Amino acid sequence: MSSLTQKTPVQIKDRLISAKHPPYIVAEMSANHNGSLDRAFEIIEQAALAGADAVKIQSYRPDTITLNSRKPEFMVNGGLWDGKSLYELYEWAHMPWEWHRPLFEKAHDLGITIFSSPFDFTAVDLLESLNAPAYKIASFELVDLPLIRYAAATGKPLILSTGMASQIEIAEAVEAAKDAGCEQLIVLHCVSGYPAPSSDYNLRTLPDIAERFGVHAGLSDHTIDNAAAVASVALGSCFIEKHFTLDRNAGGPDDSFSLEPKDLKSLCTDARKAWEALGEVNYDRKQSELGNLKFRRSLYVVKDIQQGERFTSDNVRSVRPAAGMAPKHYEAVLASTASQNIEAGTALKPEHLNTD
Repeated sequence: MSSLTQKTPVQIKDRLISAKHPPYIVAEMSANHNGSLDRAFEIIEQAALAGADAVKIQSYRPDTITLNSRKPEFMVNGGLWDGKSLYELYEWAHMPWEWHRPLFEKAHDLGITIFSSPFDFTAVDLLESLNAPAYKIASFELVDLPLIRYAAATGKPLILSTGMASQIEIAEAVEAAKDAGCEQLIVLHCVSGYPAPSSDYNLRTLPDIAERFGVHAGLSDHTIDNAAAVASVALGSCFIEKHFTLDRNAGGPDDSFSLEPKDLKSLCTDARKAWEALGEVNYDRKQSELGNLKFRRSLYVVKDIQQGERFTSDNVRSVRPAAGMAPKHYEAVLASTASQNIEAGTALKPEHLNTD
């Protein structure tokens, strides 16, 4: 039996999360606030309206995530952020510390869960002061085992993202979390490309993550549409995270590869429908099918037949509806003769056949 079926669900606030529950949908605000608290408020509002279970933010300051240096190794070359230093990028993108409490209060008022990715110990401390219900460790921080241990020691559910990580690195991160006391762990399959092509995602990795590491598996999806996220549900993904913005063309650091409100609403609807469609192994007739049973095929007389006449492929056919004998009796019928005169258009019954 797969270890996935043996694990108890993760609980974030009042939602149980496992492959046996509807997928937990997280709208990742990331840097899409674009420096505006009002825009951050609206992102939370739109995520709630779209049906997301949670909004996730990121908790760091430029000086807690990097150094203010323009040495070559601190520079971004190519891609969306070409030419910026890491410090410039994170100064542009970060969520100010003083915004956290009003954002948590806004989410509470709207009835949507909010949690964050902390990037250092001080961020964990800040989030603990706000009673954050869970912590997400970003892919780039998966190798920061002290950070994982510090977040895990809070006793809150922990979500680990695995972009760029090897099997060994994932195993080390999972071990660090569990050794530090984490009892509720979700590991997200992730590709750290912004955006990432669907062909890079290899979604068949999801059940392997669940089995290999003894965790619940989910998806951090950086593709630009919802196809991979919805497909992941069929492979056991119980947690789906997508970047979310108000306008993909707004010019912010992450806007261009983020979902807009209509797309997030579609994801919430389609992922949950996909989960419902999975159901369980079941060969019983479904209620929605019962009315159509009468329209299956059966054997009908298609030409007038006289008593004693042999049945042939010319005078008996398998057609719809299902008022006659089942087609599986066709060969036996052709080996028999008519017990009576039978009019064309008659559903063939056992009593129409001579039994001797």
